[in-house]
Amino acid sequence: MKTLYLDCGMGAAGDMLTAALLELHPDPADFLRRLNAALPEEVRVSAAPDTKCGLRGTHVTVLVEGDEEGKEQHHHHHHTDIAAIRERIDALPVPEKVKTDVRAVYDAIAEAESAVHGHPVENIHLHELGSWDALADVLAVCWLLYELAPGRILASPVRVGSGTVKCAHGLLPVPAPAAERLLRGIPIYAGELRGEMCTPTGAALLKYYVNQFGPMPVMRVEKSGFGTGTKDFEAANGLRALWGETGQDGERVLELCCNLDDMSGEAVGFAMETLLAAGALDVYTAPIGMKKSRPGIMLTCMCRAEQRDEMLRLLFRHTTTLGVREYDCARYTLQRSVRTEETAQGPVRVKTAEGWGVRREKPEYEDLARIAREKGISLREAAALLDK
Repeated sequence: MKTLYLDCGMGAAGDMLTAALLELHPDPADFLRRLNAALPEEVRVSAAPDTKCGLRGTHVTVLVEGDEEGKEQHHHHHHTDIAAIRERIDALPVPEKVKTDVRAVYDAIAEAESAVHGHPVENIHLHELGSWDALADVLAVCWLLYELAPGRILASPVRVGSGTVKCAHGLLPVPAPAAERLLRGIPIYAGELRGEMCTPTGAALLKYYVNQFGPMPVMRVEKSGFGTGTKDFEAANGLRALWGETGQDGERVLELCCNLDDMSGEAVGFAMETLLAAGALDVYTAPIGMKKSRPGIMLTCMCRAEQRDEMLRLLFRHTTTLGVREYDCARYTLQRSVRTEETAQGPVRVKTAEGWGVRREKPEYEDLARIAREKGISLREAAALLDK
């Protein structure tokens, strides 16, 4: 599977991610041309070779009316609410999927700021994050990942730094409160260097895109990109992106099977429900012929090795079997995720499964069933409504 691994040993920021991914793009110059064409005339994004501790990379700069991002001259950009940001995003002449991703990243930022400051999302002023230079960074990363289209995105634990950072609200601890909120559930550490290593923009992008955080897996690297930061440290300040092929590692599971010929359908169904409620990966039956020409069923419970004893206990308790067979199997799966989309029929959860070169999506059955009941229509007709 085509895999992107992000080495965040020096943190993450929008410009560092942009530069690292730009080095992976087959035509960086053309991408920058199209990116600048999509942005207002006063916003220009450029990339130039850069070196950190002797390591060659690329540094991306965003100029707004000739000023570099992060400069005090940007005070005229500092009071943008999420509604205005959404209007800017909607007007961008870029693929719809890119706009959807940019919206999602900004919604995550707004929700984090809302939680930190105790104000409703719609009343949040994004200050530095509401400027055109921040939006250019998010747009660039989302568009680059859309075109690179990795099968999965992995990342290292994230260095966040220590000390304080100056922002519109004054001096705040590192990681900045919004970044800390966005990074919850993600492995982070301070490290020995002082300063802000992971910005809220970088945190939001990692939160949205990365499938899993941890050590680099076994990987056949094909190319890499190194996006440099603005500051100089004794360590090379940059984010490294590795692009290559990883295998689909299967997991070991157990199949616990028993043959039954003296249980009612209701009793078998209750046993299956009990096993699933206890955490079985799957439970199913198959018709079989048994001794004395009696029809029967084979009940199979799929579980992980650490669940074996509990599943055996339940099988013996809730079925009439006198013995259970165990098979050790390799199990290969697609990566699954769920998102919620707002539709004319109300919120609908969409399940995604991807990997092994395939990608599938389908709406959650319970949500389709709700629409069908409300409208008095079939499931097929409810699904058709979502396509309109």
